[in-house]
Amino acid sequence: MEEKKPSGKAKNSDQKKNKLSPRDVTGCDATSQMLEKARKDGVLIAFDRAADMKACPIGADSACCKHCAMGPCRLSAKDPYSKVGVCGATIDTIMSRNFARMVAAGAAAHTDHGMAMLDLFREVVNGNVPGYSIKNPTKLASVAQSIGIETADKSVQEIANELYLELERTYTQVEGEIPFAKRVPEKTLEAWRKEGIVPRGAMREIMELMHRTHMGVDQHYENITKQICRTALADGWGGSMVSTEISDILYGTPSPILADVNMGVLKEKQVNIIIHGHEPNLFESMLESVNLPILINAAKEAGAEGINLVGMCCSGSEMMSRHGIPHAGNFSSTEAVLVTGAVDAMAVDIQCIKQGLAKVAECYGTELFTTNPRCRIEGATHIEFNDHNAKECTDEIVIKAISRFKNRSYPVEIPNITNPGIHGFSYDYINYMLGGSFRGSYAPLNENIINGRIRGVAGVVGCTNPRVKQDYIHVELVKELIKNDVLVLQTGCSQIALAKAGLLVPEAATLAGPGLSEVCETVGMPPVLGFGSCVDNSRILLAASEMVKTGGLGDSIADLPVAGAAPEWMSEKAIAIGQYFVASGVYTVFGVTFPITENTRFHDLLFDGLEAKGMGKWGHSPDPRKMAGMMIDHIDKKRKALGIDKARERVLVDMQDRRSLG
Repeated sequence: MEEKKPSGKAKNSDQKKNKLSPRDVTGCDATSQMLEKARKDGVLIAFDRAADMKACPIGADSACCKHCAMGPCRLSAKDPYSKVGVCGATIDTIMSRNFARMVAAGAAAHTDHGMAMLDLFREVVNGNVPGYSIKNPTKLASVAQSIGIETADKSVQEIANELYLELERTYTQVEGEIPFAKRVPEKTLEAWRKEGIVPRGAMREIMELMHRTHMGVDQHYENITKQICRTALADGWGGSMVSTEISDILYGTPSPILADVNMGVLKEKQVNIIIHGHEPNLFESMLESVNLPILINAAKEAGAEGINLVGMCCSGSEMMSRHGIPHAGNFSSTEAVLVTGAVDAMAVDIQCIKQGLAKVAECYGTELFTTNPRCRIEGATHIEFNDHNAKECTDEIVIKAISRFKNRSYPVEIPNITNPGIHGFSYDYINYMLGGSFRGSYAPLNENIINGRIRGVAGVVGCTNPRVKQDYIHVELVKELIKNDVLVLQTGCSQIALAKAGLLVPEAATLAGPGLSEVCETVGMPPVLGFGSCVDNSRILLAASEMVKTGGLGDSIADLPVAGAAPEWMSEKAIAIGQYFVASGVYTVFGVTFPITENTRFHDLLFDGLEAKGMGKWGHSPDPRKMAGMMIDHIDKKRKALGIDKARERVLVDMQDRRSLG
């Protein structure tokens, strides 16, 4: 069949020729190659749309309110107290309401995801879902024990039933404290109780926060901030934690595994199927479907050598961590990968799904499938996924992908780039890694922090954002952190950025400072540990709690020499994650921009005042070196407060260092 060129239906005839070089907008060579191809093909993807769409400066500073029909009201970020809204709302009230709604939306996303996992768990426990089982009864028992459920002399079925009923309170409870509050260090929990921010149930917290932000309800930024903290904590210690723990129970807890990332994982002579989204159920079922002999034979009859299953974004990270499934790229590459012409089907479920995928897929004849009732896209084919007959959906997607392969009519260009990395670390595995099955403990980690080999721990997580150069800030920040002996934990799209940069292999320890490199070489681990998807930030919370429990580093999470960062954040989920880390006691620095006007009382509360209440605080810088310096200075401050500081300088990477790191 004669090869077709892309239809160009995504082309904007009014678009001015974009003058930004692909090298200016992405640090990913494969994405850069595909962006050049997309421009030649006349196809728009997110990088060019971002260049053509200027961000609203008033909205970026959160100096506007559109919550009622008396507005929208626009205030001045340059002179924030010069005027108020029509209702009299001050800049602090308006900003705190806007920030609250971001936290509510982000927490709702993670909470709904977690509740879907809990619904599946209930159906599995009750024997209503064929093909599913509890794959990790040890994890089942340990989670149950952590929230006070007696497990001695009980069957797996009995423990699972009790655990379901207890975890259901995470969502539906009207009064009391969420179950996983029992995992919080006592001093941290005391600070929450004093401030009245211990979550009750996620549904109540999100509902109340949205109510408070309605016109004419809560009009004091400090009071709104209390409910912001409470709602965010219901995400981190509730919805997200439930999702992670139930996934581990049903599908197995990840352990380190070698896997490739980047677009080179696509295979020209195979049927390529990409799963993109956040819920592992779809991907787990697809893994079964692509291995069915009847479908493999169908692919070969169509002329393919086999079926190649590939992940993207967070569900891809989960499957990479559990099964070693290759990963094609992070959020900013989800459209670019379709430009290869090699993707025969992309199936998506929820969260971080660009609507632009439908147009780009159409341009290259790729089948785009939505599978979740929460997420449909105009122009995409919807095949609903149901846990009770999961393979009806995934088998059908494979069949349609085989048909597309057989009738491929677009040129295929796959960047010849793959990057190996070790993924699949977790709170549980670190415990095992440092002490084995019978002597598992965080004591070696704490001891190496106390003796100074490891300066501290940083969680570098989150999205990529087409407003900044893809992957660049993640990579530069982490290089500076590890060079200064800071152990880095990663989740989400950040993890893929660092894998592409070669920092998730043990050999990367040579780029770390002398203390961290010694520890890495002794244990045989990379200086950067991949923890999974964005909901798996709860693993980092548990690791921090275990560091407190182990002793020697203070009595609360706020005492620890740790810091967090989301260098290229873009979603409301990121704001919710950042806020639950801040409320838990972690200094958290965001890049790109921050939706708050500086020199206001609300800004001062988030960036300073919460720390005085026993929590953490926010920080912001778009520059990776400055961001690293802020985090290291905070870690050193905590070391000094603990009396474990030693005379040492912060090493800033100069140009010669950068060349050697490259």
